[in-house]
Amino acid sequence: MFIPPIFRRPFALPAALFSVAMVLAGCAGNDTRPVAPVAVTPPAKPLPLPKIRIGIALGGGAAKGFAHIGVIKMLEANGFKPEFVAGTSAGSVVGALYASGMDPFLLQERAVALDEASIRDVSLFSGGLIKGQKLQDYVNVQVRQKPIEAMKLPFAAVATQLETGKRTVFKRGNVGQAVRASSSIPGVFEPVLIGKFSYVDGGIVSPVPVDAARGLGADLVIAVDISSKASGKTPDGMLGIVNQSIAIMGQKLGEQELARADVIIRPRVASIGPADFEQRNQAILEGERAALAAMPQIRARIAQLQKAKIAARPKVPVAMPVPEPECAKPSRIESALGLAPECKGE
Repeated sequence: MFIPPIFRRPFALPAALFSVAMVLAGCAGNDTRPVAPVAVTPPAKPLPLPKIRIGIALGGGAAKGFAHIGVIKMLEANGFKPEFVAGTSAGSVVGALYASGMDPFLLQERAVALDEASIRDVSLFSGGLIKGQKLQDYVNVQVRQKPIEAMKLPFAAVATQLETGKRTVFKRGNVGQAVRASSSIPGVFEPVLIGKFSYVDGGIVSPVPVDAARGLGADLVIAVDISSKASGKTPDGMLGIVNQSIAIMGQKLGEQELARADVIIRPRVASIGPADFEQRNQAILEGERAALAAMPQIRARIAQLQKAKIAARPKVPVAMPVPEPECAKPSRIESALGLAPECKGE
């Protein structure tokens, strides 16, 4: 009987079996199945803060209206450029020039150079002492004869319809004529005939045109109140008496409308009379001071409105990526036998 040489030695069979077991163990040890790394979706970029569109409502107050220039200067200097402008009476004059594209420094330059005689045309035989045509022509020259709808910024001038007492908001047409109507103090200026109706000072129904500024599209309305308040003293001169009478008539309506503003700026111009054009620089300075003091309130209100807009954004569902099958690397035995490895996620 033939016996292979390997089995003729003592302990040869156990050694051979051990060798075969070690080979098989080595093969089994290579049966590692590394898992493919899971794709991680990078976090979405934060959305930009929503834009808050600022509107200014410039109130009436005759020569006190120069304070509006100082307010606008400080707003722009602190990065708050108004996009909508509404004005009543003196506020409509400053508002029209600003909405036409003048920067605050050019506004101040024109205010300093303004000759009172260039906007005052006396008319003794009509419904007022001043006709108002010179004011209309002055404004139209300053805005380069543009109509309201062609202004750089959306603009509205508020006047009172004499026949009905209704508030009228001019948002198109002749700029100078709209400003003249808004500034026609009863008893001082002639009423302005536009179409079939006559118009007088807008301060009677809307001393500070908050609603008009909001109606133009403003998210945040900054109201500038320079109106005269009853101080217990008799105003000086006829213009002062008429001006304070109008302020008293519109006081209740004005308080209700001011309550709808986001921020109210009140320059300290009570000591400046309605005809004190020589105090224009002081009025501008008071406007700057009052606006600067209101900056924290403006910033806080903008932050509130941005937060509200973010909360109102629709919730967009995040699309989850479809996981790919995770397949392990085939072992030597699977490769030798032609077997496919197991895959997770199929």
